[in-house]
Amino acid sequence: MKENIIQIKSYAFAVRIVKVYQYLCEEKKEYVLSKQLLRSGTSIGANIEEAIGGQSGKDFYAKLTIAYKEARETHYWVRLLTDTYYLSKEENESLLYDIDELLKIIGSIQKTLRANNS
Repeated sequence: MKENIIQIKSYAFAVRIVKVYQYLCEEKKEYVLSKQLLRSGTSIGANIEEAIGGQSGKDFYAKLTIAYKEARETHYWVRLLTDTYYLSKEENESLLYDIDELLKIIGSIQKTLRANNS
């Protein structure tokens, strides 16, 4: 099977988000915002997986769009958790770097699909 970079990166990011969630619950006793981060951060990879298994090109594109939106939402929660002092500046920068990378890859795939379907 051919290596799929967005699949690999989104899965690795989901694992990282689960660990951040565990840290926030165990160390910071934060349960509400961290649950939102967990949902959106792991949803990115889940929607990528659904896109890969999509039944049509439209289905693939629709799931990619959801993954992109979930990445944007995750970006928001990371910033909020940082500005409310649950995450450090270093944690923030590292997570945002990964999210930005996912956003660029997903956006690039979407742009290519739009160009090919024009």
